[in-house]
Amino acid sequence: MKQLKRTKIAMVLACALSLAAGVAISAAAQEKEKPAKIHGQVFDVSGNPFGGGAVVVSVRNSTTGQSTDFPADSQGRYRSGNLAAGTYSVDIKVQGKSAYSQIVQLTAGQDTQQDFNFKEMQNQQSEQVAEAAKKNEEAKVKFSAMKQHFDAGNAALEQAKQTRAQMDKMPKAEQASAQGQLDQADTTAVTEYSTALEQTSETDPNRNIVLARLGEAYEVDNKYSDAAAAYAKAVALKPDPSYYNNLGNSLARTGKIDDALTAYQKAIELDPMNTAMYWRNFSIGLYNSGRIKESVDPLKKATEADPKNAQAWYLLGAALVNTMDFRKEGDKMVPVLQPGTQEAYQKAIELDPNGQWGAQAKQGLEALQAMGVGIDTRVNTRPANPKKK
Repeated sequence: MKQLKRTKIAMVLACALSLAAGVAISAAAQEKEKPAKIHGQVFDVSGNPFGGGAVVVSVRNSTTGQSTDFPADSQGRYRSGNLAAGTYSVDIKVQGKSAYSQIVQLTAGQDTQQDFNFKEMQNQQSEQVAEAAKKNEEAKVKFSAMKQHFDAGNAALEQAKQTRAQMDKMPKAEQASAQGQLDQADTTAVTEYSTALEQTSETDPNRNIVLARLGEAYEVDNKYSDAAAAYAKAVALKPDPSYYNNLGNSLARTGKIDDALTAYQKAIELDPMNTAMYWRNFSIGLYNSGRIKESVDPLKKATEADPKNAQAWYLLGAALVNTMDFRKEGDKMVPVLQPGTQEAYQKAIELDPNGQWGAQAKQGLEALQAMGVGIDTRVNTRPANPKKK
């Protein structure tokens, strides 16, 4: 009997617990189903109540798209009926035209107050406009200062380039006399560009242009490590093929051939129409760095990409001459031309019969012909360092 009573008590407790749980679940469900409401007041641009039938508050459920209108009374007051909890777009309409919209989150069981004061909104908008105008004026002043230094840098860079061009035409022994003039102009250019750079922010659209010009200023005075650093920053801001080309030129002159190749390949990827120029520039970098044998392959690629470029054919011929083999015949060492050497020179002459590259190719062929299958010391000496574009 006692065991039976205990069983009944346990069953009663179990039922009670179930009922309690049921009540809790039901209460939560009811809480969730409670309606949401919104009310408030609308004020005009003078801060007075805005109503009298001219104002309607339209409440649109963002999920269902259902919209309900609530006219404002003479005091600009509005009040909604029961709404489902959720996100709503509240649109203030004046004489049927939308004047202002705002997103409002309505919570179940709560009556949200949302006032609309057009005077405060107008004042806030005026402050925002004034702040924007102030920032715009500050930006103009900063840009003007930046441009002043940028233009001064351009003038100094142009002077440095002219001095460099004159020096390149001078005999080596006379170039030292003009070096001071080049250094002075270049230092001015670097200083002005650096000052202009300080006037730009990290997000300034002109920053990459200033950095690229700074790279040119370093490059014209053979400061290739500094030039490469400036060009690297420029391409990080804007992946321009001309920046990658100049970066490759500077890296090649510092001996960083692998990095230079990566830069040229990026330029080719971005600007395939000028593939030949980029391969040609890479080969010139190798050539001027004394890595003449390695310049042959990119020169071949340059001539394949642009078969009508006389410079590339001449450089290919010169590179092949400078990498020729030798074999011993009796007591003599006889030079053995690399395949395609004469053909490369002949192609340069064909394309540029009266120009620089044709003339140098003729000299090379004449020397080869005079030697039969060899060359004399004039041709065996590397031609003057070619220039990149």
